[in-house]
This record gives sequence, C-alpha cells and structure tokens, in this order.
Amino acid sequence: MSDDDTVNVIKPPDMLSSKVSKGGPGAVDLAAIERAESVIANMADDYLDWVEDDLVKIANAQKELKANRDQSEHHLDKVFQVAHDMKGQGGSFGYDLMTILGNDLCRFIEGKKTASDVDIEVIDLYISTMQIVISKRMSGDGGPAGNEVLTGLAAVVAKITS
Repeated sequence: MSDDDTVNVIKPPDMLSSKVSKGGPGAVDLAAIERAESVIANMADDYLDWVEDDLVKIANAQKELKANRDQSEHHLDKVFQVAHDMKGQGGSFGYDLMTILGNDLCRFIEGKKTASDVDIEVIDLYISTMQIVISKRMSGDGGPAGNEVLTGLAAVVAKITS
C-alpha cells in the first residue's frame, strides 16, 4: 500500500447482460412454465398411486433382504434404489416428509455391504414410517405431527444403533 489515501474503484465490464436475451428466441416463456406447473399439479394425484406401488416394492425388497442375508449387498441396493426414487418424488409432489425419510434411509444404507439385525430393524422402522406418512396423507412437512414423527424416529434409531 502507498501513503496515498485515495481509493480507486474498478468497475468490471458487465459482459453477462450482452449474452442474456430479453424476449425473442431463447428467452424464458412464462406461459410454458405455467403449463408445466399445471401438468405437475395434475400429476400430484397420481403420486399417491405411485408411492403406494413404491411402498410395496420397498417392503418386498426388505423381505428379500431378510430372507437372503447371504446376498445382503444386492438386496440393500434394491431397498436403496426404491428409497432413492421415493426421495426424489416426494418433494416434487408435496410430500416433503417422504423426501426426508427417503434421504435418511439412503444415507443409512449407503456404503453397507452387509445387513446386521440392527440394520434390518432400522430399515423396517423407516419403511413403517413411510407407510404411516402416506396412509395419513401427511403432505408438506406434516406440521407438528410430522416433526414428532421425525423426532421419534431419530430417537428410536439412535437408541437401537447405540
């Protein structure tokens, strides 16, 4: 630094503005966005059918895991894949709790090559909790009941994994 107390402000050129179109080809079409949002909103009713199917798939994958402990990695991957799909769809269709539960279950399974009795018990808890969320139609974050579900599940998982 020099002894000179003057400040020199350098304004960088605004190159981005020249590259973004305002109207015309390539511009954001608000009507298209509204149509897409409408399609997604109409699909929300279908989500409950899809998630019911996914709950059957994940329960069946868990049964296979229990029955074939010697092939744990393969069956854990099946449970993971269904939970991952459920995680992705939940928030898109207004079931944020399903996204949270699916994510937590994926993180629990991630990297496991085998499933202990405790692991299977934890996976059962997550699947049961997902079934409750859907059967009670706990959309959004589930409000106070949703918070209780997540807090209770976390406490039980912490207790049985310690």
